[in-house]
Amino acid sequence: MRAITYSRYGGADVLELTEQPTPKVGADTVLVRVRAASVNPVDWKLRQGYLDAIMDVRFPVVPGWDVAGVVESVGLDTPELQVGDEVFGYVRKDWVHGGTFAEYVSAPVRTLARKPTTLSFEEAAAVPLAGLTAYQSIRRAGVTAGQTVLVHAAAGGVGGFAVQIAAALGATVVGTASEANHEYLRALGAQAVTYGDGLVERVRALAPDGVDVVLDYGSPDAVATAPSVLRAGGTIASIVDAKARDELGGHYVWVRPDSADLAALGALIDDGKVGVEVAQVFDLADAAAAHEASASGHVRGKVVVRV
Repeated sequence: MRAITYSRYGGADVLELTEQPTPKVGADTVLVRVRAASVNPVDWKLRQGYLDAIMDVRFPVVPGWDVAGVVESVGLDTPELQVGDEVFGYVRKDWVHGGTFAEYVSAPVRTLARKPTTLSFEEAAAVPLAGLTAYQSIRRAGVTAGQTVLVHAAAGGVGGFAVQIAAALGATVVGTASEANHEYLRALGAQAVTYGDGLVERVRALAPDGVDVVLDYGSPDAVATAPSVLRAGGTIASIVDAKARDELGGHYVWVRPDSADLAALGALIDDGKVGVEVAQVFDLADAAAAHEASASGHVRGKVVVRV
């Protein structure tokens, strides 16, 4: 099969289009014919070796954890799925080796759910990691109807999902972003504020009694400002700063593959409560350009690779 691989850590230039063996299918695994995959920051951080201390890597690596495609074959015990099912998933395994930037990926059934019917394969591939990160951090923080939620980095891939999910739950959402993204945040259902100096005052102007939950998806100031914007008894959840848990008693979240959570996300999407933003679509052979686009930080929404 055709696959993008890298055999050493480095920049986007280490990515190559190569021929690789079609993956084997384990007992609780299905073989997915990949139609699309997407790029997440973790993909190029792994490629650069930043996570070598916490993840086992076996070269050559096929990058990518997000996928949307069609079940090609099934393992010995996979009653959840059948050949021909359209699926999407967050195919993170116990080691870094056989990812989704390939014509086929072997995916444990726990990492997959049926693709939302209202999405194309390209749109569906943009959902799993970012959508699950938002969904699971919101659930960990206990967001409920009637609360006020502050979402940091709200215009990013994870933040955009978080704004919509929290709003769908009945929360009032305040999101931080640059001025250029304020109209976008309002369209998603958030009140927009600019990050940086004066943030606390701007948030307090919208929520004089403080917010119930702070969700941090990439702000360097989120933990430092949280005590000043949270009401008494409020909480913070962060995916970037363990101090949220260790110093503030909140939550530090590392997203997990979960079929039930993916299915719940799919239902929100098919019900029209959560939309998907695709910034750019690249062909598989142009995976290096896709990585560079994602790493540039100048895209709104997800970068997708069509296989």
